[in-house]
Amino acid sequence: MPKSSIDWTEVPFTKSSYSKSDGGECVEIATAEGRVAIRDSKLTPHSPTLEVSEPAFAAFIATIRTT
Repeated sequence: MPKSSIDWTEVPFTKSSYSKSDGGECVEIATAEGRVAIRDSKLTPHSPTLEVSEPAFAAFIATIRTT
């Protein structure tokens, strides 16, 4: 699937509730136009993002919740 034209620097990200408060091991996600972006919060706002479809992200979350 080709990368979307979404400018993720303009979309608000939410930090994972499982991220540590000391600045390590933090991830953030954002959604727009049926896509989900995942990034490292230490490098914001211009951190590289992993971009997937919402169904793919939902499948990923479902899988890790069962393991």
